[in-house]
Amino acid sequence: MRRPGISDALFVTAMLTATLIGVFFFAWRVAGLPFVVFDTFDWLTRLLPGRLIAFGIATMVTVIRLLNLGPISSTAKMAEQAMAIAVLFISGVVGGLVLFLILRAFRKGHGVIAGLALGVVLGIPTMLIGLHGSGTASVGRAAGAIWVLGAFLVWGVVLGRAQQRLISLEKTDDAAADLGVKRIDRRRFLVQFGGATAVITVAGAVVGELAEARRREAVMMAGGEAMRWSATHPLPNANAAVQPAPGTRLEFTPLERHYRIDINTTLPNIDERQWRLRIAGLVETPLTLTLQDLQLYEPMHQFVTLSCISNPVGGDLIGTTRWTGVSLQRLLPDLRLKTGATHLKIRSADQFFEVVSLDAIQADPRIMLTYSWDGVPLKQEHGYPLRIYIPDIHGMKQPKWIESIEAIDRWEPGYWVQRGWNEVAQMHATSVIDTVGVDMTIIGADRRKLVPIGGIAHAGARGISKVEVQVDGGPWQQAELRTPLSQLTWVIWKYDWPFQSGKHTFTVRCYEGNGASQIAKPSPAAPNGATGLNSRSMTL
Repeated sequence: MRRPGISDALFVTAMLTATLIGVFFFAWRVAGLPFVVFDTFDWLTRLLPGRLIAFGIATMVTVIRLLNLGPISSTAKMAEQAMAIAVLFISGVVGGLVLFLILRAFRKGHGVIAGLALGVVLGIPTMLIGLHGSGTASVGRAAGAIWVLGAFLVWGVVLGRAQQRLISLEKTDDAAADLGVKRIDRRRFLVQFGGATAVITVAGAVVGELAEARRREAVMMAGGEAMRWSATHPLPNANAAVQPAPGTRLEFTPLERHYRIDINTTLPNIDERQWRLRIAGLVETPLTLTLQDLQLYEPMHQFVTLSCISNPVGGDLIGTTRWTGVSLQRLLPDLRLKTGATHLKIRSADQFFEVVSLDAIQADPRIMLTYSWDGVPLKQEHGYPLRIYIPDIHGMKQPKWIESIEAIDRWEPGYWVQRGWNEVAQMHATSVIDTVGVDMTIIGADRRKLVPIGGIAHAGARGISKVEVQVDGGPWQQAELRTPLSQLTWVIWKYDWPFQSGKHTFTVRCYEGNGASQIAKPSPAAPNGATGLNSRSMTL
């Protein structure tokens, strides 16, 4: 009989750790218990240096684009979740391997006790992280803590017993063989063990995902497409003379396609019935506001283009929709701020925070607390029940899932500013080629074949005055501009290029409302936002 070795121990440990993750997933989706996989990963990412996080984000975005893996935001979120699973899986496997080596070295037959100790070593820190604040649980902290520690202890006991059984197969007991006692050999043990753990793992994952699918379906029905503003209203520029070139991205981004970038592997669990916006700090009297209280104020509706500071030139971490909420300028008198207050510190349910100056709020009524997109309550992934909008800056300074506003007497660096990103985070002027319609040519007035080229240009709240297209390094030609949805949204541009066969490179640049040209020099997203000209090469 071959002596069971490290590879066998790795197999047993890997299967049991995968089962533990599957059970955690099932309990999260079905019973609202903590999914420690995501909670632990989120806790770790908040401790890592900002430069390391920035490097990880940039690398992830680059890989997604190079391999054409799909939309950046959704693919990046799946990658984050996969990394979270890998962290717990590797931790469990390493711990299990150490346990096996200890048991094999001492041969005392104390697998249960040693496994219990391993469960304590991994379970207690994980439990404490959950007690500090779980972003996945909908049960009380005490119940969640008991569940997490209990699951790790059971995992440790089962792992210890399995590895002790594996070690026992190293010896051949001749006396037992003479008595006709049938010993399960190594191969049968591993097959039976692997089959049992695989069934539990798959069943937990499948049932948990089915439960989540039913929940998502219920949420979609509650905020269905027919209830959206865009379903029954024409866009304000519906009669604009310039029409987008075929293949240009949608001017108004569907909610399902609007990007989502945040610091969480999963969404914060917020119950609207218990949610309150807490106002504290330098105020005459602390107060709390419900969502219904905010909706009593005259609503403000704005068409807004929002972009992530991690968006590369030509990336898809940008979207446009209709925002509805209350102007912070209108809300300020009711907050009854003390004389010394100069800034508002806005904090989210996921510990994200940002600081906004009162001077900016008093100068710009467009800064708003937002509770609806496209006429329906914010989707959970986009900040339900409340987020802020601040014109002209990237989303990294615009908290979602807002829980509190604290009036303070000084400026403080926000979450990402503390981690090395730009203090102002103003959106750079940028232009993008979405399409070169080689299969959609038109015939011009002079009977020449024209190829429609189109895309977007954006400069935050500063507007776009001109877009130009260059072909093969030649002269810049002015494109047509479609009337934008508002002064806060991107502009659709179109240029009809006289067709010429061969390989060509198309480049686009834009100018802000005051005539300033976009920055042509390429730079990475971190820490100030990406710059450079967008080009596309193709053979026609």
